[in-house]
Amino acid sequence: MLTALITGTSTGIGRATALELARSGLTVWASMRDTSMGASLESVASSENLDLRVLQLDVEDDDSVNTAFEKVGDVDVLINNAGLSPIGSVEEFQLDAWKQLFETNVFGLIRCTQAALPTMRDNGFGHIINISSVIGSMGNAGQANYSAAKAGMMGFARSLAREVGSRGITVNVVAPGFIDTDMTRSLSDDQREVLLNDIPLKRLGQAEDIAEAVCFLASDAASYITGQTIHVNGGMLVT
Repeated sequence: MLTALITGTSTGIGRATALELARSGLTVWASMRDTSMGASLESVASSENLDLRVLQLDVEDDDSVNTAFEKVGDVDVLINNAGLSPIGSVEEFQLDAWKQLFETNVFGLIRCTQAALPTMRDNGFGHIINISSVIGSMGNAGQANYSAAKAGMMGFARSLAREVGSRGITVNVVAPGFIDTDMTRSLSDDQREVLLNDIPLKRLGQAEDIAEAVCFLASDAASYITGQTIHVNGGMLVT
């Protein structure tokens, strides 16, 4: 049985993906900075007899990452999902705020990837999946910082895929569009209408849509796919 570790599983995409991976038969370590949010996730997993454990992990802290990976042992599938998504103009955000965003969204991904790679190389097998965003490809006013970080995740995956492919490790990205979350539910009717007008399918995505794409990339069915970004956005970005 394969072991997966996913970061940022308190809510939304991370939570849905952790559950879907467990339903597909993987042993899942659902990590989060504050494990007080983990009880409800464990309750769902227990009710379905899923092999899912909640794990404390702060992707911004070297010691926390090292401790978590030592506890888990071999990680066959790593999903880098933890991230921040602040909104504001380039002029508004001070350099410290940019650093904070990159500390979580980019350096956190790097820490976890570096922790997972040694055993993947030794085992000659592994899947690394980064959760980016449509904003990393198309940009968005007020999200230059977020767009830069998410674009960086895609470039990182393309380069790493070339670096570790000979070791049997695949590296891919899932880039969600606008997903039905607490943030999008707080939009006004006018804001929601503008957003939906840009989506050919005329609806927001569900967290489960992203989870299914991740599960595909973590499966044998995707064994010959690496260095790719799968866009799950209802046609908002057509490449």
